[in-house]
Amino acid sequence: METNFIDYVKIVCRSGKGGRGSAHMHRAKYVPNGGPDGGDGGRGGHVFLRGNRNYWTLLHLRYERHVFATHGGNGGRNGSHGADGTDRYIDVPCGTVVYDAETGRFLCDVTEDGQTVMLLKGGRGGLGNKHFATSTNQAPRYAQPGEPMQELTVIMELKMLADVGLVGFPNAGKSTLVNAISSAKPKIAGYPFTTLDPSVGVVSYRDNRSFVIADIPGIIEGASEGKGLGLRFLRHIERNALLLFMIPGDTDDIRHDYEVLLGELTTYNPELLNKQRVLAITKSDLLDDELMDMLRADLPTDLPTIFISAVTGYGITELKDLLWQQLDTAERQQLHSSSIVHRDKDLSFLQDELVAEGEDLVILDAEDIEDDDDLEIIDFEDEE
Repeated sequence: METNFIDYVKIVCRSGKGGRGSAHMHRAKYVPNGGPDGGDGGRGGHVFLRGNRNYWTLLHLRYERHVFATHGGNGGRNGSHGADGTDRYIDVPCGTVVYDAETGRFLCDVTEDGQTVMLLKGGRGGLGNKHFATSTNQAPRYAQPGEPMQELTVIMELKMLADVGLVGFPNAGKSTLVNAISSAKPKIAGYPFTTLDPSVGVVSYRDNRSFVIADIPGIIEGASEGKGLGLRFLRHIERNALLLFMIPGDTDDIRHDYEVLLGELTTYNPELLNKQRVLAITKSDLLDDELMDMLRADLPTDLPTIFISAVTGYGITELKDLLWQQLDTAERQQLHSSSIVHRDKDLSFLQDELVAEGEDLVILDAEDIEDDDDLEIIDFEDEE
C-alpha cells in the first residue's frame, strides 16, 4: 500500500563546474598593444542541505532524484567576470542523516531548523590571461579552465526526533498508549502490524511541561536481519533518549520476550544498550493483584518496571512520572549528543533496503545526462 510517510530516499547530487577564464587581448582604437584583458570564470553552484521544520517526511524528494547546481559562466573581454552558478538548497526535515550511497560513509546530520550544511562545493572559476602577464610575458594567450564539478549519490534517512521510543511486538498496545496519553491518533485494530508508519505524539505533563513519544511498527524476532518491517523502522529509535519496552501481561514469558526485543536492538546497533530503558507490562486490566505479584518475581531487575492499562487508565499517571524522572537526568543530554547516529552505514543490507523502499538500484551518472566539454585541467594554486 502506498504511503505518504517517506523516510528513505536516494538521490544524485552534482555541483556546478567553474567557468573558463578568458584569453582575450584588448582591442581598441588608438590603443596599440592593449595587452591581455581576459576576465575570470564564475564559480560553479554549491549544493546545500537545509533543515526545515515545516517538513515531516522526505516525500518531496521522492520524485526529485537529481539535484544539479548550474555551471559558472565563462570570463569575457575587458576583464568581464563570468556569472557564478546558482546554488541548490535541499530542504530536509530535522533529523535527517546523510550517507554516501557507494561506501556507506556518514556525511552529515541535520537536526535543527535553518541548519545549513554544504554537501558539494562548486568548482572555482578559471583565471583570465590578465593574471599571467609579467614583465617577460606581456601578452599571454592562455587562461585557466574552471575546476570540475563534484558528483555524489547519497542516501537520506529520516530518524525521528523523540524523547521516548516505544519498542514491542505487534499488538503490544503501543498505539493504544500513544492514543491515550497524547493527541496523536494512530490506527488501532486487533490484528498484527496495524501500525505501518511511525507516529509521534506530544505528552502533556505537570506544570506545562511535555515530552515527545514515538510509536514505531512492531518488531518481530529477526527484525535486525530484515524480517517483518525489519530495518525500515529500527533506525528511528536511535535518536530516542529513552526506550519504553512494552510487553502484554498475558504473554507466556515476559522475560523471554524482553530478551528477544533487546537482542534485536543489540544486533542492529550495540550502542543502543547504553540508552535508558523502562519496561511496561500492558493490558494489566486482565490481571489481578495476586497475578501481578507473581509476575513481578520473574521480571528483569536491571531496569524500572511498571504495570499499566491504556484502556482503563491504570498506572498511566505513574508511567508519566517514571518516564519524566528517567528523562530528567544528566544522561539525557549525554545520549542526545552521543555518536549512536553518527556511524557509517552497514552496506550488507543496502540492496534489501533499497528494494523495500522501492528505490532504483541503478545509479545514473552525470555523463548520461549532459555532455561536458573536454578541458585540460590545470592545477589551481591557493588564491589566498
